[in-house]
Amino acid sequence: MSGSATSEITLAYIGGGSLNWAQVLMADLVHDGTVSGEIRLYDLDEEAARRNAALGERLSRAHGRNLRYKAVPKLAEALTGADFVVVSILPGSFEDMAQDLGLPEGEGVRQSVGDTVGPGGFLRAMRAIPQMAAIGEAIRAHAPQAYVCNLTNPMSVLTGALHAAYPGIRAWGECHEVTKLRHILAWLANRKAGEIRYDFRDVQANVLGVNHFTFVDRAFVGGEDMLPAYLAFAAEHRAKGWRPAPLDPENEVQRYFEDVNRVKFDLAARFGIAAAAGDRHLAEFLPASWYLGDNEGWGFGLTPVSWRRKDRDARRAAAREAQQTNEAPPLRAASEEALVAQIRALTRGETLVVNANLPNRGQLEGFAPGTIVETNALFSGLGVQAVAAGRLPPAVEALVKPHADRQNAVLAAVLAEDAPTLEGLFLSDPLNAPLGPDRAAGLFRAMAAATAERLPPALRRYG
Repeated sequence: MSGSATSEITLAYIGGGSLNWAQVLMADLVHDGTVSGEIRLYDLDEEAARRNAALGERLSRAHGRNLRYKAVPKLAEALTGADFVVVSILPGSFEDMAQDLGLPEGEGVRQSVGDTVGPGGFLRAMRAIPQMAAIGEAIRAHAPQAYVCNLTNPMSVLTGALHAAYPGIRAWGECHEVTKLRHILAWLANRKAGEIRYDFRDVQANVLGVNHFTFVDRAFVGGEDMLPAYLAFAAEHRAKGWRPAPLDPENEVQRYFEDVNRVKFDLAARFGIAAAAGDRHLAEFLPASWYLGDNEGWGFGLTPVSWRRKDRDARRAAAREAQQTNEAPPLRAASEEALVAQIRALTRGETLVVNANLPNRGQLEGFAPGTIVETNALFSGLGVQAVAAGRLPPAVEALVKPHADRQNAVLAAVLAEDAPTLEGLFLSDPLNAPLGPDRAAGLFRAMAAATAERLPPALRRYG
C-alpha cells in the first residue's frame, strides 16, 4: 500500500461470485478511481467467481482503471498477502430462507426480512456462525494484518464470530441502514436553507445501538443541530408517515424494501430519540403487536423469498448475457456504501467518520464489553477506532440491550454446539415469546430440522 495519488491494494473478496454486493464494489471502485490493485474473488461457486472476474476485468479496462480481477479456487490463495478482506456470503440458500420465513408464518409469526433477529435471523445465525468462525481462523493463518469488512447478516453475531475466532482481527461490520435517516436529515436541512446544499454525507450523526436497531441522539448538518427539527417533523407525520415521493405500488423494489418512515417517526415520538434503520428492520426487534401485525398500515412490506429468487434469476441472466457478448457491462450508479471510502481512508491517511459494527470497548455505555455494537468509528491511516457514543435513554436501552445480550449468548452457544441453550434463547426473542414455550420450542425444532444438513453435527439433533 502507498500514500500516492492511487492506493495500490490486494483485496480478497469472500463470496466473490455475488450477483449483488461484489458487483456493487466493482462499480464503486470505478467511480472512485483512487484505488488500484488485485481483486481476488473466492466463492464456493467457482464458476460464479470466474464470471465476476471476467466482468470486473472488462469494466476496469472500459473505464481506464488499473484493477485486476482474479478468480481463485482456494481460500488460502485468496487471503495470502491480502491488505483487505471483504466477507459477503449467503448463509445457506434462498430455499433455506424460505423455511426460515415459511415455518414461522405457519405459526402466525410474520417477518419482514428474517435475516437478523426473530426466528429467521436465529436459524441463519446458527448456520452462519461456524462458517464465519472458519473464515476468521483462515484470516489469522494467512492474512493476520488485513483489514476485514463484513457485509453479511446477521451482522452483529457474524462480526462477533470473526473476533471470537481471531481476537486480534482488524474487522468491522459495514451497514448502510443509518443512511436512511441521514437522507431525511439532509432533506430537512435543505428545506430550511431553501436550496439543495447538503446530501447524506454532510450529516454528522451520533449513532448508538446494535445493527439494524440503531438510534441517533445528536445530528448536525452545516454546523446546526437538526435533531429538534427532525423530532418535530416526526411528530407532525407520525400518523401517516412521509417520504419525499410516494411509494409506487407497481415497483417491487419499493414495495418490498422501502417504507414511509412511519415506524421511525412513531419510535421518535415515543422515546425522544431518532430511530435510524429502515422500518422493516426496526419492526423485527419489537413485539409483533407494535408494527409487524399491521405492516401495511405502518407502510412497509414483507420481503418474500419468491422475489429474491426472481431477482437472483434476472441477475444471473444479465450476467450470462454480458459474459456471452464479451463486452463491458453497463456501469452501475455509485452506491451509498461506505466500503470504498473506508479503504481510501485506511490507505491514504484521509479521515472518515461513519457508523461501523465493532466490539464494545466502552464506546456504548451500558453494554457488556466485547458486544458487537454499532456506533461511529474513525477510519484513518492509524486504523479503525471506535468513537465514544454515550448511552441510550433508559427506555430504549431496555429494548436494545436484551437483543445484544441474546446475540452474545447465541454466538457462544453455537460455537459450543450447545443445542439446549439455543432452544431456550429462541423462546425469549420478542417475535417468538407470544407462542408460549411449547409452541416456540416446537417451531425451533422444526426449523432446525428443515436445514439440519447446514448445521454443525451436534446441532442437528432435531434433524
